[in-house]
Amino acid sequence: MSRVLQLIDSLEAGGAERLSVSFANILVNETEASFLCATRAEGILKETINASVGYLFLEKQSSIDIKAILKLRKFVKQNRISTIHAHSTSFFIATLVKLIYPKVQLIWHDHYGQSEFLEQRPKRVLQFFSRFFSHIFCVNETLVKWSQQNLKCKKISYLQNFAMLIDSKKVTELKGEKGKRILCLANLRPQKDHLTLLKAFKVVMKTHADWTLHCVGKDFNDAYSSQVSQYINDNDLDNNVYLYGSCPDIKAILSQCDIGVLSSKSEGLPISLLEYGLAKLPVIVTDVGDCNLIIKSDKMGCLINSEDVEAIENAIITYIENKSERDVVSENLHKHVLHNFSKEAVLETLLNTYNN
Repeated sequence: MSRVLQLIDSLEAGGAERLSVSFANILVNETEASFLCATRAEGILKETINASVGYLFLEKQSSIDIKAILKLRKFVKQNRISTIHAHSTSFFIATLVKLIYPKVQLIWHDHYGQSEFLEQRPKRVLQFFSRFFSHIFCVNETLVKWSQQNLKCKKISYLQNFAMLIDSKKVTELKGEKGKRILCLANLRPQKDHLTLLKAFKVVMKTHADWTLHCVGKDFNDAYSSQVSQYINDNDLDNNVYLYGSCPDIKAILSQCDIGVLSSKSEGLPISLLEYGLAKLPVIVTDVGDCNLIIKSDKMGCLINSEDVEAIENAIITYIENKSERDVVSENLHKHVLHNFSKEAVLETLLNTYNN
């Protein structure tokens, strides 16, 4: 059996980060040993790591941090790790370790969230390093094609995301009236396009002023974050739109909400959309990335074009005014996610790749 290390840059609550922790947790009972390493920063996901997972924090300070590279190599060697499963940009240090410890197998997991804009993706370093990968997993078919066309690894495959709602102590009490809350679970990044959602919600408030919008996700305190906050202030949305930043109790937050929305310009296959399904929320999501694999028909949710303010506005109002429809689509989506995007759906593929 394999001894597998999940490698991720941070433990903030992003999709790739949540997936790496989920992999480490479920592999405790499926492999000889399961490990997780955060290279640059810890975060709120640290407390969700299973106690049986071997954990390392590298405190990497720069791209080529000799101390961190040697520390990781030592950890891999001492724990007889057979496979490093590197997520997103952590492939860089993983490859450097592979070069000085060749016996370890290196798998790269591509979570690139801007798959609608791949022509802008930097690739020179990745191209060179990819010759040392044993396998590449991609979160959607668009990324599979890009890797096949641009990278040196011969074994490339699609591995669907999956979601797990981890029980944790409730620490986030959402504002607004119970039964009238809309959730957007997405980090404050430009590709998540909160501004289109805010423009739509501003119109919704004209007829449904008792509903509130709750945005949960890491605030990077950058220009985009300022733009979002400024829009809320300029349009007097302060009493109906709330920004919470990163929160550790996602399951508890989902249980307090009534509609889930993602207004992204670009996605892979968003973990938050799967989490909406597990929590039985009716969803409104843009038709980007592989979202249409989850929302396969209007009986599972509302799939709309990106940057379409009017479409989001109409979809929100339809769900607000038709609770019976919300109940039907949320139940259908819940069953679809459980059957097709649970851990059992990916575990066999994952283990076969590690072992072969």
